[in-house]
Amino acid sequence: MMTHADLPGTIPIFPLPGALLLPRSRLPLHIFEPRYLQMIEDTMKTPHRLIGMVQPFEAPGSGEEKLHHIGCAGRMTQFSETEDGRYMITLGGVSRFRVSQEVTGFAPYRRCDVSWGGFEADLGASEVDKEFDRDPFLALLNRYFEAQDLSTDWDSLKEADDELLINSLSMLCPFDPEEKQALLEAPSLATRRETLVTLLEFSLASGLDEERMQ
Repeated sequence: MMTHADLPGTIPIFPLPGALLLPRSRLPLHIFEPRYLQMIEDTMKTPHRLIGMVQPFEAPGSGEEKLHHIGCAGRMTQFSETEDGRYMITLGGVSRFRVSQEVTGFAPYRRCDVSWGGFEADLGASEVDKEFDRDPFLALLNRYFEAQDLSTDWDSLKEADDELLINSLSMLCPFDPEEKQALLEAPSLATRRETLVTLLEFSLASGLDEERMQ
């Protein structure tokens, strides 16, 4: 079984707003910027093939792009190249990490020293949410999808295990970057589900308030 001791202390960083990766989840990415094409090529040469996904944010006052302190690393599990030189990759979520410091150097993309401590459960088996009441959750989700004009395969949602359902919705729902960060930082699956429910309810309530104002 893999431990955090097997993971590198420095990894390349892909700061993509709104893109959330969680442990044991899969994130498809379309890579086209030259600096990130270089990042993919360099990562392919490493034994671990890890890339860290981190939410960027604009520092108040300066406007400088900063990185949140917690991200999630994924291993490149699929790779293909298009005829015009773009890359289509899939990252398999491995573990969350804390950014210790950004590394300066000659690479055109960002790299960070990271700490894996405190996220031991990320390398273990799938989590189970023992307090998860699926029926009212799916009813709330149905209302949210209708309000957002989204569609889904409800039979698959009903059959998915707790972690797959909660994490997939956390990654796919169109929340803003700070809300995605809150879902990432949730210490347990139950906490992530509670955060997800709060975001769904807030979105629905905001929609009703806008209708009343019109």
